[in-house]
Amino acid sequence: MSSVPHPASPSADLVRPSLAGLIRLNHPASGIGLYRIAVKAVESGGYLSRFKARGMEFAESRPYAPGDDVRNLDWRVTARTGRTHTKLFREERERPVMLSVDYRAAMWFATRGAFKSVRVAQLAALLAWSASHHGDRVGGQVFSEQGCSEFKPEHGQRGVLRLIRQLADAQAPALPAAASEAVPATAMKRLQQHVRPGTLVFVLSDFRGFDTAAQTALGALTRHSSVVPVFVYDPLEAGLPESGRFRVSDTVRELAFDAGHRSAERWREKFEARRGELERFARGHGMRWLVCSTADDPLAFLQRALRASSKTR
Repeated sequence: MSSVPHPASPSADLVRPSLAGLIRLNHPASGIGLYRIAVKAVESGGYLSRFKARGMEFAESRPYAPGDDVRNLDWRVTARTGRTHTKLFREERERPVMLSVDYRAAMWFATRGAFKSVRVAQLAALLAWSASHHGDRVGGQVFSEQGCSEFKPEHGQRGVLRLIRQLADAQAPALPAAASEAVPATAMKRLQQHVRPGTLVFVLSDFRGFDTAAQTALGALTRHSSVVPVFVYDPLEAGLPESGRFRVSDTVRELAFDAGHRSAERWREKFEARRGELERFARGHGMRWLVCSTADDPLAFLQRALRASSKTR
């Protein structure tokens, strides 16, 4: 009989995330270059963001100079002083960051590393802490077969703590939940309602069951926001051993199968086809596409993935 890890032991974070463990990610998150995916080009006086619909904040008025955009004329100051003035703006550095986390029953699984649910929680915590270090507002969405909840982005650590408490307090399904193909579509449609233009959105999931309706809702977010899908998978999903007889169980049903060369090849082809379809969808909508294994270290993965993505855009 296997023992359940004590919540205080390091192995406890392999099967479910602890609040203490997610809080400890605060310090290392400061080393994640979240803004490397935000800067498009450096210009005099600031930077131009690649994130859509970022706000522009009024800075000051100054006398008009040849070449100034006439659309930015400050008519009030012009009328008051009798001299033509133009408005100057600066880009708002603050932005909302929204993290949508998939906690469906299929996420409470892994054969190597940590459960997929643990990995998405750790990745979400690292991204949330990184956003907080940059002065951004942090909000979240957690969805499963039991329901879907959202909270709007907030300043400081409050938004981060709301998210990680929800992730740490969520109960693992005692039995396999009844599959509901409507869950991803419902979650993405709700996300549309809660995401304001200019938001940076991360969706962390294995993307099972993301049908046309879910993809349509997710794709619609890219019209006014930047969306980063983070695809989390277990190595067994990517490839079976090429020989051996195995048994798998969901605590209710049990299945035995032989993993021969042909079976392993078909399994791998099916996984790659699904992954390829999702990646083409993401690329087609201008989304950044990140892929993380349950065996990956979440901090090293984000540092590597965001550094690499900054070089490819």
